[in-house]
Amino acid sequence: MTEIASPHISHPRITVLGVQPGTPPFRIVEVDGEMVGRARSLVDVLDVASEAGVPVHDLDDPEVIRWVGGDKLTWYVH
Repeated sequence: MTEIASPHISHPRITVLGVQPGTPPFRIVEVDGEMVGRARSLVDVLDVASEAGVPVHDLDDPEVIRWVGGDKLTWYVH
């Protein structure tokens, strides 16, 4: 009998949404689908994750964090 491999669909605990206009611009951070804060930098994302008890060892790990509307270096509206 042959098994069909199903694709793994990642559901990271942290989602960082696209840049929002503001002075300065910011990105909304969700943990487990709930908005928990605003981030203006990578440090803010790590602070929000730490406060929520979510360890982040690699900002590029799609199992842990999902970047929407840009990557970890996108912090300004173009």
